[in-house]
Amino acid sequence: MRITLQRVSKAICYVDNEIVGKIENGLLIFVGFATNDAFEILPLAVRKCLELRIFNDENDKMNKSVLDIQGSVLVISQFTLYANCKRGRRPDFTQSASPEKAKELYEEFVHLFKQNNINVQTGIFAAKMQIELVNEGPVTINLEF
Repeated sequence: MRITLQRVSKAICYVDNEIVGKIENGLLIFVGFATNDAFEILPLAVRKCLELRIFNDENDKMNKSVLDIQGSVLVISQFTLYANCKRGRRPDFTQSASPEKAKELYEEFVHLFKQNNINVQTGIFAAKMQIELVNEGPVTINLEF
């Protein structure tokens, strides 16, 4: 499981020019799943995202989590996080989970976020999406589980 998260002041997900997810002040989370990923890793991944102290405190130090600031999350599925570009010029995605498996993992991942009394928005799994964001900092963190 790979996650790229960004601290944002705004993030919007569009599908067919319609807004399907929109947040302010929180985390934009791109998540991709590998062929060998299992449901057991999801609670740890969600907890890490929620408790990662990357928001500024009153002394302008990254000392607060998205929970501390009562922020929001926008979760976007992104199988391209498993692109293998070692050979040639065209990435291969053989390490990515099948769409069926990835959808099940994604839905449970989102469900676990929703259990934490936080505003959770999403894209649409497997849709062609456009993401608009304002990255604060910029702060971008890559996680792997």
